[in-house]
Amino acid sequence: MKELEDKIKKDGEILPGEVLKVGKFLNQQIDTELLKHMAEEVERLFKGTKITKVLTIEASGIPFATAIAMKLSVPMVFAKKSITSNVSGEIYTAKVYSYTHKNTNHISVSKAYLNEGDEVLICDDFLANGKALEGLISIVEEAKAHVAGAVVEIEKVYQNGGNSLREKGYRIESLAGITRMTDEDIEFN
Repeated sequence: MKELEDKIKKDGEILPGEVLKVGKFLNQQIDTELLKHMAEEVERLFKGTKITKVLTIEASGIPFATAIAMKLSVPMVFAKKSITSNVSGEIYTAKVYSYTHKNTNHISVSKAYLNEGDEVLICDDFLANGKALEGLISIVEEAKAHVAGAVVEIEKVYQNGGNSLREKGYRIESLAGITRMTDEDIEFN
């Protein structure tokens, strides 16, 4: 998606360790017009695909997932990164290693929010090593629901997480695919 790539080049900040900071327009401060256009692109990409729920992980994926769910007129569910007192009843869980934060989270979703037979579109802000999507996929499959596909705002293609999931048969779409990133420049596919 050229609009997103242009915004990354203009307002993104490359930090040491191949970390791309997009807080100015995607996660701390959100460019709502861009978000709307991204949701429209996801609707176009998945036209004709049955989707009954959109699933993401808190926190940075929530705006993107909400915009998509609103566009598709389906509920949005997010996995919590820790079990809290307001999560009651039975839950689905998975361990997810965070490349950005260098830690492992035990994500969870209440069994009341994912049902057998749901057609789930998984979404997130970044895809690097694929661990977040793998965790969400395992939760969907544990619920006996079906992964309709996954979409991410930005994929670090050179880290192969997306390709690994594609090789397993999952449909993975990215709105901006980074093929190379240095301290000075970003290249897209």
